[in-house]
Amino acid sequence: MRKRERLIPAEKSKKVIQLDRRGQIKKKRSVGAVIWGIMGILCFLYCLCIGLFMGFGTYFFLIWGVLAVFCGIISLFLAHRNWMAKIPKWLRVISIILFVMGLLLFGTVETMILGSFGAWPAPGADYCIILGAQWKTSGPSYVLQKRLDAALVYLRENPETVVIVSGGQGSNEPISEAEGMKTYLVNAGIAEERILMEDTSTNTNANLVNSSALLDKGHDRVVLVTNDFHVFRACGIAKKQGYAHLEGLAADSYPAMLPNNLLREFMGVIKDIAVGNM
Repeated sequence: MRKRERLIPAEKSKKVIQLDRRGQIKKKRSVGAVIWGIMGILCFLYCLCIGLFMGFGTYFFLIWGVLAVFCGIISLFLAHRNWMAKIPKWLRVISIILFVMGLLLFGTVETMILGSFGAWPAPGADYCIILGAQWKTSGPSYVLQKRLDAALVYLRENPETVVIVSGGQGSNEPISEAEGMKTYLVNAGIAEERILMEDTSTNTNANLVNSSALLDKGHDRVVLVTNDFHVFRACGIAKKQGYAHLEGLAADSYPAMLPNNLLREFMGVIKDIAVGNM
């Protein structure tokens, strides 16, 4: 009688097949790991470009370097499944929920910010407030010049509108922003008697608080001039302070800096809501 062959249990046979396949087939990185890796590289390159070529008024652009590291870490975890397996399931679920909630919040705020792009006020305002930005030894920074040029269009079309230039002197500025803006407007043909100066403020909230002393914010029609990405937050702060008849005027901004400015504005909106400025 022929000896009966011993059968390999099913669970063991699966392991043998799995080991064999591992030896023959290269591991493939997940699509998620590739996507996060690409995002990390893009964030790093954008940070590098701002620092080397675009110029900057603050060091906020370094956040893109932080985001690059963050994306790289997620990419590594997705690429190494054994790393992911060591993270408790409950922590992974909470992380995903928080990430999705953050995306929804970011999308909502950015939609409101983008909704103010292209804002242009009706004619006949009593006052026009130009919010300050960096003044360099060579003259206004790019964003400030765009604000001034946009305001000039409105002021020439509305000769009765009084303009308030608002901005103090920073540690890296040769003169106050208000003084520089006044000189720029006078050289462009705006009568000096139409220009009021507020030269002590250092941020948007102070700009509007100090400028309100030069007008009746509950009665006067006011046009607020700033760059397109900043209109939503600036107008929100002004309305919170009691500017009853307010309209925004959106000046252009540097296209290549738009992602940086939009991210900075998102954080600014969250901060101002948290501290009660909006």
